[in-house]
Amino acid sequence: MKAVTVKKIKDELSHKNSFELIELCLRLSKFKKENKELLTYLLFESENEEGYIESVKEQVDSLFEQINTKSYFYIRKSARKILTLTKKFIRYSQNKETEVELLLYFCTKLKEFKPSIKKSPRLINTFDRQVLLIKKGIATLHEDLQYDYQIELDNLVAE
Repeated sequence: MKAVTVKKIKDELSHKNSFELIELCLRLSKFKKENKELLTYLLFESENEEGYIESVKEQVDSLFEQINTKSYFYIRKSARKILTLTKKFIRYSQNKETEVELLLYFCTKLKEFKPSIKKSPRLINTFDRQVLLIKKGIATLHEDLQYDYQIELDNLVAE
């Protein structure tokens, strides 16, 4: 079976009544964890973006505490896993401010991590790539927010 375009899906959904839409959403949520997480965000978290950001930050904190520090291999693997999770939460929000905030937080946690990431070129490259993404995200924000986030980014990179 080949998937149809988003436009065709949108047209078909416009012909459904509210009960049928609810049933489709519930059925969709049963198939994949990400679908359920996205529906959870849209229904419960999207109204309070600050609370959503804080809950993601708490999750990132707990994951950084669980990293196995025996070798840089495990540190890199765990950091990539945390970054992937963070980006998934950013995709749910689709808000540039949330993206900048969460990537800044990830980079801060990575920079503060002990043992230092400076001994691992791959971790430094991961950090540098995220800094570039943060810069791109900052450029799309309102001027006041750009200034605030740019100061935060400059402090992060200068350390």
